[in-house]
Amino acid sequence: MKLSLNLPTLAALAACLLPASCPAQAATPKTNIIYIVVDDLGYGDLGCYGQQVIATPNLDRLAKEGLRFTDHYAGATVCRPSRLVYLTGYHTGHTAISANTGYVLKPDDVTVAELLKQAGYATGGVGKWALGGPGSSGHPNRQGFDFWYGYLDQGEAHNYYPEVLYRNEKPERLPGNKLGQRRVSEVRETYSHDLFTDEALAFIERNHDKPFFLNIAYTIPHANNEGGRATGNGMEVPDFGMYADKDWPETEKGQAAMITRMDRDIGRLTALLQKLDIADRTLVLFTSDNGPHSEGGHKHEYFDANGPLRGFKRDLYEGGVRVPLIAWWPGVVTPGVSHHMSGFWDLLPTACELAGVDAPRGIDGVSFVPTLRGQQQKAHDYLFWKYGDDKTAVRQGRWKAVRPAAQKPLELYDLETDLGEEDNLAAQHPEIVKRLEKLIAEAQR
Repeated sequence: MKLSLNLPTLAALAACLLPASCPAQAATPKTNIIYIVVDDLGYGDLGCYGQQVIATPNLDRLAKEGLRFTDHYAGATVCRPSRLVYLTGYHTGHTAISANTGYVLKPDDVTVAELLKQAGYATGGVGKWALGGPGSSGHPNRQGFDFWYGYLDQGEAHNYYPEVLYRNEKPERLPGNKLGQRRVSEVRETYSHDLFTDEALAFIERNHDKPFFLNIAYTIPHANNEGGRATGNGMEVPDFGMYADKDWPETEKGQAAMITRMDRDIGRLTALLQKLDIADRTLVLFTSDNGPHSEGGHKHEYFDANGPLRGFKRDLYEGGVRVPLIAWWPGVVTPGVSHHMSGFWDLLPTACELAGVDAPRGIDGVSFVPTLRGQQQKAHDYLFWKYGDDKTAVRQGRWKAVRPAAQKPLELYDLETDLGEEDNLAAQHPEIVKRLEKLIAEAQR
């Protein structure tokens, strides 16, 4: 049989010799990445992690439709170093700071935003920045972010009703807010969190036809510490919503209302992704920068914010560093639960793998893309944390070692049988203590 080809057929075949022109070989769109980091939310603050009182229906739905990590860890037990960890891919044994000491990112620091921008991503951030102000090398626009809206100073971010927020390097006046005492507003009209959500949604709208990276750094549910000292209530929120009639202290109504308000806005975000028909090529990661707080008049015990864990913010016990992580990526992430041991320093290599670029050599992070795709995952040998010069901790498999203060002996816990870190086994397992001591020294070299 003789094959007859006319000119249109030959033209179509010739076109398919060019990969970009052949439909079967069209380039796969890069994955959008939305990384949501809230402030001081505990392991037990969400319904999907055991919360019984505070309503978080949208995040609970994402956990049901996506992957809920049980063994994910913040970069640090306080804000600034934790953010430095996820931006750079190094744990606190290798970052410049491990406590809330001031630090300005340097020109030679390499951030996840810079790497993704080089890979062709539109990069944006909203909320709380803590690593460099206007004109400095640490400003988000000089660290890979095309767009920034929010606070630049970590301390100013305590106040939910500031007079000014920054659009890139330009300060913008917020309607109706008037500052009284330092970081406490006496006239309150415009709630910063609501603006962050609006700006995040607008960024997605502007960039939905190209790959984008969006870091949403919500301040909820951090307390206004100065407000707590001045008035006894630092849990600033426009209204108590569904909790208004509860027989609770106002600080606790505020805490609950803040979390539920934030959950509402996560629902708005995922609804927009579905409306724009980009949910199936967008990975949404939700987590918290450290364990729960007891500040601004709120007590973390009131809603059992650390769940089954010991400790809270500023501790290196599990309650200070183990945090929720929900991964939602419809059609890609198989719904379920992952016990993969991971940390904030894994964001950078994960994002780089999704973007198709190499992560910097020598970082501490390990990509968890295989876990997201249901494939075999490379495991960390160990995870490490440091808080200032006083506290260190390391986890290797089931074993967790904690030095709770300088000059204190190392404590040892078996997390498989003692998640609450109640039974110190150091005396029974001196060989394991010695091994973990060596890892602590190694992690800081």
